[in-house]
Amino acid sequence: MVRLPFRDGFYELRPSKIVALAKNYAEHAKEMESDVPEKPIFFLKPPSSLIGPGDPIILPRMSKRVDHEVELAVIIGKHAKRVPAEKAMDYVLGYTILLDITARDLQWEAKKNGLPWTVAKGFDTFAPVGPRVVDRRELKIDDLEIGLKVNGEVKQLARTSEMIFKVLEIIEYVLSIMTLEPGDIIATGTPAGVGPLRHGDHIEAWIEGIGKVEFDVLSEGSILC
Repeated sequence: MVRLPFRDGFYELRPSKIVALAKNYAEHAKEMESDVPEKPIFFLKPPSSLIGPGDPIILPRMSKRVDHEVELAVIIGKHAKRVPAEKAMDYVLGYTILLDITARDLQWEAKKNGLPWTVAKGFDTFAPVGPRVVDRRELKIDDLEIGLKVNGEVKQLARTSEMIFKVLEIIEYVLSIMTLEPGDIIATGTPAGVGPLRHGDHIEAWIEGIGKVEFDVLSEGSILC
């Protein structure tokens, strides 16, 4: 559970699942040496990967390369099943920032062997969120700046208008496959510029209208010592 500011109080984020879009920005698909998909591609991250502001991102010993990916996250507000796109917004509570942290070497190995990406995406601390939840009625998400810095250097910078699949059609597609519950999260994909993280790095991620969230990066060994 992560507690984030929302309206005049706080929202306790307890997702039953985190649905994450792959290759939803054309330039990111290109840097991954992949074709632009004809329909949304998504995978699941476990709720146990969720952390909030102030918690460190932990680099697992199992991986030699862990990458950052900044994303606009949609938070579902009520039970939803097979909802058409024109009604999808009625089921959205609001928005936040999510970092889809990825053990890239483990993902490459899984792809090469035709295996799922679960290990690469599912480590504890691999879904940092924040700084707050913005009510859907307070933010138009069609064309917002989205970006990420590592140690003060801009690594990712784009606009949500560059998404291949827009939020409403993403929700409609996901709901054609699975039911979503209050608090579930849809991460809508990352722009180009993903890259490796190292022990001691400091991340700043932002989305226009939502704000900025910061995280420190630590190696697993430094935590256990």
